[in-house]
Amino acid sequence: MKKIVCLLLGTMLLSASFAQDNKVNPIIKDFGSVYEIPDAVEKPDPKLNYKLLVDLVMASSKPDTINLGIEAACTLLNLHGVGGVPKDKIKMVMAVHNAAGYTVLNNEAYRARYKVDNPNLPMIKALLDAGVKIVVCGQTLKKRGIDPSTLATGVGVATSALTTITTYQLKGYAVIKW
Repeated sequence: MKKIVCLLLGTMLLSASFAQDNKVNPIIKDFGSVYEIPDAVEKPDPKLNYKLLVDLVMASSKPDTINLGIEAACTLLNLHGVGGVPKDKIKMVMAVHNAAGYTVLNNEAYRARYKVDNPNLPMIKALLDAGVKIVVCGQTLKKRGIDPSTLATGVGVATSALTTITTYQLKGYAVIKW
């Protein structure tokens, strides 16, 4: 009997510890899930205004898989949210260039190129809906022969990613490269 009670008690304690490992999505609801870390000694400061510039250069490993850099941008927003930073205190810009340029194609253009639907479109929409500004490098578009009219809805065109990055750095944005 004592063994059964100990086993049940151990199972309950283990279950309680795993229950605290539930993923949360405070800002981007369907992507970039994060864990709450209640005993963290270093957390985002909810009083600060965060200005984040995501420098996205990497492409998806396969056309039918999501771009991990875009997912990481969702995670970055959720990490600030789980740390108590309100969404209105976070400004994010994503500068897309190099091989990542194809990632932000609309579904028709992506399907014509890769023969699969663009798996990144729901994340792109979620980021745009959260107020993230997404721009693709005009130089990348020209060099890779991408027609700007084939970009996903809401994605803008910049003169270049490099000038976007330097401009936002001078405006005080922290640069995160993926």
